[in-house]
Amino acid sequence: MNRTRCLLLCIIFVVFWSCGSKENNEVFGTFQLNGIEINGISQNASYTEVDPNLHVTLTFSEEIDQSTLQKNITLQRLSAGPITLTYVIQGKTIVLQSSEKLDIYTDYQLIINTGLKSTTGNRIQTGKVYYISTGLDHSDKFPHIADEELLTLVQRQTFRYFWDFGHPVSGMARERSSSGDIVTTGGTGFGIMAMIVAIERQFIDRGAAVSRLLKITRFLKNNATPYHGAFAHWINGTTGRTQPFSEKDNGADLVETSFLFQGLLTARHYFRGENPDEKELRELITELWEAVEWSWFRRNNEEVLYWHWSPDYGWDMNHKIRGWNESLITYVLAASSPTFPIGKPVYDNGWADKGNMRNNGVYYDFKLPLGPSYGGPLFFAHYSFLGLNPWNLKDQYADYWQQNVHHAKINHAYCKLNPAQNRGYSAVCWGLTASDGNSGYSAHSPTNDKGVIAPTAALSSMPYTPEESMAALHFFYYKLGDKLWKQQGFIDAFNLSVGWYANDFLAIDQGPIIVMIENHRSGLLWNIFMDIPEIKTGLTKLGFSY
Repeated sequence: MNRTRCLLLCIIFVVFWSCGSKENNEVFGTFQLNGIEINGISQNASYTEVDPNLHVTLTFSEEIDQSTLQKNITLQRLSAGPITLTYVIQGKTIVLQSSEKLDIYTDYQLIINTGLKSTTGNRIQTGKVYYISTGLDHSDKFPHIADEELLTLVQRQTFRYFWDFGHPVSGMARERSSSGDIVTTGGTGFGIMAMIVAIERQFIDRGAAVSRLLKITRFLKNNATPYHGAFAHWINGTTGRTQPFSEKDNGADLVETSFLFQGLLTARHYFRGENPDEKELRELITELWEAVEWSWFRRNNEEVLYWHWSPDYGWDMNHKIRGWNESLITYVLAASSPTFPIGKPVYDNGWADKGNMRNNGVYYDFKLPLGPSYGGPLFFAHYSFLGLNPWNLKDQYADYWQQNVHHAKINHAYCKLNPAQNRGYSAVCWGLTASDGNSGYSAHSPTNDKGVIAPTAALSSMPYTPEESMAALHFFYYKLGDKLWKQQGFIDAFNLSVGWYANDFLAIDQGPIIVMIENHRSGLLWNIFMDIPEIKTGLTKLGFSY
């Protein structure tokens, strides 16, 4: 029975194939595609790094029936709908162009269906699918200007985040451009330092800056909730109440507090005028500074500082501030406190972890004194060093200039070599750090690479890698500026592999761009902060030379 069934199927197949073959010969004739060029290049089936200004030339063996053209020659983005094309017929040749530039670093298919007919009624012999992967649109999006002018432009436009978008009641920096009433303690500290840059670069008036800083400091003193003198990570900018960062993180955040006071102390040392407003500002900052109980965060006199404390959960977060990360400034400020200081053993045994924060590995020919493999996210080299000048800063554990330069160099080398084969990574498109991403916020680094580049990473590294950072700035502004450059500077991050661009700006990413570019240009914030008497005392106490 099985043999009979097989024989019957074979007979049916042969009859069907014969009929179909005869019909095909009658309909198809000799009509075929003889050649294809995409942006002047002829290949078989796959085109990569194609200029997004698409221009396709198709040459056929017969003239085309125009009524069958649009339905049977289509361009579509993978997993998306068709792209509108313009068709120009010149005898047996068709020239196709997309009505708009294609998206960069995106995959498309050019499809030629067998429904396409010639003017003699013949259908195309075989359908074709051509895979097109676009590259970069190399055209400049803005006119070229001198590099110094470009740096000033970036600082000025990025500063708008803190000045134009500062919270109307508290004056503090909103956590991100979509955070509403939530303001950020650390990001406010960065914004305060950015205000000093803005005065020196004549973006704002000195008196206007003092008024904004008085609003911030009065709010911190009169409205915000302190926890043994420290402040929460997030605060409601209208009421001053703590906005929980997570369930148990609803009290003091000592690291965010240190970023705030890095900015406040810099402002106190900068605004030394004898007018009533500047006097009040200095007095308020001193009062807030001397109220922070740094030593209390040793948690029963342990030789380490703790990151969090909650009035509801106590020390349940149980997060020791232990190096290497962004928190060196916390230990420097704690040692510098005139009221609640820590001693060197807390630094050595807590932050330095009895020397275990050392690395001394070599990555891409760069020796890394401290921290995780490949250096970790680049904000480690930024946040504490908005005020701390790493140039000539040394202790028993590291030369901090070498640490930060090599960290940035390693990050750049990784992106240039691009071992994960992420689209767009190059010597001019680099920078992995904590930022938003297409799959959420993450501390991006060579060991946590999700294809996300954050402009702040390369731009805030300007003092360490001036050539590489300037090349990145040129790329971000001139080549990707139509996608990255907005009213408050560069967007937070982007992923060219998936065509994702952030909608938000983040205070903790915008602030370092302004401040570190200025430290590269003039050393302004480094000079002010390192001249503060308490800071000199604290650095000396911890065994630093500077």
